Amino acid sequence: MEAPIPEMKLLFVEMGVGYDLHGQDITAAAMRACRDAIASNSIPAFRKGSIPGVTSDHMKLHVKLGVPPPLQRNLDQEKIKSVFPYGKIVSFEVVNGGLVCSTEETLDQNDECYIVNAAVYVGY
Repeated sequence: MEAPIPEMKLLFVEMGVGYDLHGQDITAAAMRACRDAIASNSIPAFRKGSIPGVTSDHMKLHVKLGVPPPLQRNLDQEKIKSVFPYGKIVSFEVVNGGLVCSTEETLDQNDECYIVNAAVYVGY
């Protein structure tokens, strides 16, 4: 059963995918997934007073990552959290997901590519 999203007034959900093709670094893939999720969005409502009494100081984030199970223990959550320029991360959830696939290259330590999916819930 999925963990509930913390108490917040949810505005939207941003989704992204991140890869690490050559470094076999699951944290790098997760950071890219989070950047992908937030990269093409602007949230002027928090800065322009569109929501009465709410500013960017009130923004709450719930970060949910789909990561291959054997790699979950290698995630550096603090590094991943550094991707977000503002907003308070009220919860951080890691679930089974993502993918490990072959790049068909052997230039690195192995030919694995790590893929992480991210869902970033934004509210106040």
